[in-house]
Amino acid sequence: MGGYAVVDVEATGRSPWRHRVVEVAVVLLDEGLRTEEAFSTLIDPGGPVGPTHVHRITQDDVVGAPRFREVAPYLLDLLADRVMVGHHVTCDHAFLEREYARIGVPLPPVPLLCTMRMARTRLPAAAGWGLTACVEAAGLGRYPAHTAMGDARASADLLRHYALAGALPPADRREPPPDAVPAPWPRLARARSLAGGELVPLPRRETPPGPWPQGAAGFGAGVPVGPGTATAPQGGE
Repeated sequence: MGGYAVVDVEATGRSPWRHRVVEVAVVLLDEGLRTEEAFSTLIDPGGPVGPTHVHRITQDDVVGAPRFREVAPYLLDLLADRVMVGHHVTCDHAFLEREYARIGVPLPPVPLLCTMRMARTRLPAAAGWGLTACVEAAGLGRYPAHTAMGDARASADLLRHYALAGALPPADRREPPPDAVPAPWPRLARARSLAGGELVPLPRRETPPGPWPQGAAGFGAGVPVGPGTATAPQGGE
């Protein structure tokens, strides 16, 4: 494995089968948990954006945003040969698995590591197991909650916090059935948004690296969370 891919998605609802991804972020960490790359974009779900009061993404925010198919090739590259990490990572994994299934691409088994599951032994005094409670119990300060990049960076910080307290547990490796034929990691052709071949624009909410100062409602004071547009095709930072 080549390190970790810390993932967070915001969605139009709770069900991967009935709802869609509306924002995705990935923070790549090397084996020493140093940040290598960060990617995020809003996604046009092809319908209502869902609970704006939770994720604060409005219908206007996703106008001109890519559909999932347009960012799917790059996301596959980010996840390849990585341990996928997240807070309640099985939920993020389920949403991505369903989005790939909708475009006819089976997402291969990937090893998973859950910062929420680890909190039960690493943060026994936490007030709860949600990301905000765990970040507070770890003394990491507040963060822009319910933004995909804010949550992904907070989960990466939690992973580092756990590593300082002791070795990380082995990832949950979801192996294919014994009789399954080995398949190579899927590769998708790069999607283009316009007839002229221009790269797909990636609107994203700006959430700079922490630590963030104390602020109301789980946000750092002065932290911008409005949409911006990445100029690079990867949305890298």
